[in-house]
Amino acid sequence: MRSVLLLTNPRSGVGLGSRTAAAAFERFAARGVTVTEVCGTSADESARLVRAAVTGADRPDVVVVAGGDGLVNLALDALADTGVPLGLVPSGTGNDLARYFDIPRADPAAAADVVLDGENRTIDLGMVEREGSARRFATVAATGLDARVTLRANRMTFPRGSLRYTAAAALELFGRMVLPYRMEFADGTVLETDAVMVAVGNTSTYGGGMPICPDAVPDDGLLDVTVVGRISRPTMAVLLPRVASGHFIAHPAVSRHRVTGLTLAAEAPVTADGEDFGTLPVTIRVLPGAQQIRVPRA
Repeated sequence: MRSVLLLTNPRSGVGLGSRTAAAAFERFAARGVTVTEVCGTSADESARLVRAAVTGADRPDVVVVAGGDGLVNLALDALADTGVPLGLVPSGTGNDLARYFDIPRADPAAAADVVLDGENRTIDLGMVEREGSARRFATVAATGLDARVTLRANRMTFPRGSLRYTAAAALELFGRMVLPYRMEFADGTVLETDAVMVAVGNTSTYGGGMPICPDAVPDDGLLDVTVVGRISRPTMAVLLPRVASGHFIAHPAVSRHRVTGLTLAAEAPVTADGEDFGTLPVTIRVLPGAQQIRVPRA
């Protein structure tokens, strides 16, 4: 590993991102690696700079994201079809992709060492699409209540970490809960049901470790779909704490499916890796083996 493109966002982790990036930069440089930092003035500019670097004549050996899942999401489209692996130095709020692969989340030097000393793992990605727009994602695409919770949490500055999602969820319980959904799976099966939320997972967790799709595996060529059906507001208030432990899966209103893709329609917002993707309807499909990622050696 001779060269690293380090994608940074000083706002990631409410100021933590800049310190994390500096520590990672120092570690890479100390180990004799050439480091080029990219920090655009906007998401679009950052994506353009990464894309230009990985498609140029002197492309880096790895693109390292010093940030959270949202910054990872930005990098995925820029890395598409280049063969350049992704490295992670976590500093965001949730860090669910890093969590899945046991990449150190509180030690940027150790995470940088994983980039240099680890191994490549080929993983699937999800793709969420609507007419004229598409976005890759690595963890979970969420719709309904959980998307509203994520969007609210993204606007909050307190509390920090996963408690932010808990606070946002408590506030969102006062909004509209149940919506009519129409889902058409890739095999032609149609499911029409009232639901509080529908989550589509490439990996198992979102919101800082909440296992919404607990059996999702990111290299099986499938997406896991969790449907939380019609539940009253008091029941949902009781159920929410169980999301963190995964015990909510046993509730009779919860159903799960494994698919290669589906179309979702409802009057609901949608997020991908915690990033706003507007509102339904959308089509979500798996992209098998779409990205390499640096992970600890087995």
